[in-house]
Amino acid sequence: MKKSDMVTIVTIALISMVAAYLVADAVIGRPNAQSIKVKTIDKMTSDVTQPDKTVFNKDAINPTVEVIIGTK
Repeated sequence: MKKSDMVTIVTIALISMVAAYLVADAVIGRPNAQSIKVKTIDKMTSDVTQPDKTVFNKDAINPTVEVIIGTK
């Protein structure tokens, strides 16, 4: 290979690398240095509260009982 061929190959490689960097920077972008706030939940405890008496009472509808409408 001639010396001019090597210079051409190196020049094309450098231009390709710079172009690839600029395209990747434009498409992907840079990460922001800002902090992000994340919602957290309250600490779980073993405390159990009594259910509401208006919903859970002896006359409430039981959804686990089979209901037949009409005749079989």
